[in-house]
Amino acid sequence: MKKRVAVLISGRGSNMAALIAAAKDPRYPAEIVLVLSNRPSAAGLAIARAAGIATAVVDHTTHGNDREAFERAMQAQLDQHRIEFVCLAGFMRLLTPWFVRQWPGRMINIHPALLPAFKGLDTHARALADGAKTHGATVHFVEEDMDCGPTILQGAVAVRDDDTAATLAERVLAVEHKIYPEALALVAAGRVTIVDGRCRIEGVDVGDGHVIVPPP
Repeated sequence: MKKRVAVLISGRGSNMAALIAAAKDPRYPAEIVLVLSNRPSAAGLAIARAAGIATAVVDHTTHGNDREAFERAMQAQLDQHRIEFVCLAGFMRLLTPWFVRQWPGRMINIHPALLPAFKGLDTHARALADGAKTHGATVHFVEEDMDCGPTILQGAVAVRDDDTAATLAERVLAVEHKIYPEALALVAAGRVTIVDGRCRIEGVDVGDGHVIVPPP
């Protein structure tokens, strides 16, 4: 039985689109059944609708500063659609501990850096400013602290001497589109367990828990 997955977005939803495309394969162990956004104008909503996927909007601005009320409204949508796993894909809201605790081991995120390096925003510019030779993306389980949680997959690219934040972001995004569907497939198939704060993947010798996917 395919796992029922919701994707949370705030904008164009390019990683959401990659997940939707992967889930079209009959062998894929997850089904994207809901795309939820905190912004009514999010471009990714139209992409989801065109793919025949249900969409919902929970506008955070209508809840003022009450973050938990906003999240309870999101949770109601997730419950209504019988969601089993949540994927954050450019969802630009910090989640409260209350919401994170509703999804232990069932919510994953993609971050445009090789965590634990460059948590937060503006990762590509910061990587260049720091003189990083390798950059990339990380799919990880979501925990209460921002951009933390056990790593499921990482994908790396070499930083070029002539890179700008824009060119580096473009290459990293291609990696994101590869590793996010792979990571969701592993989690949905029950192949990932968390032991002592690290991921173990059935059938893969990952050593310290990280799988570095070769750059495209």
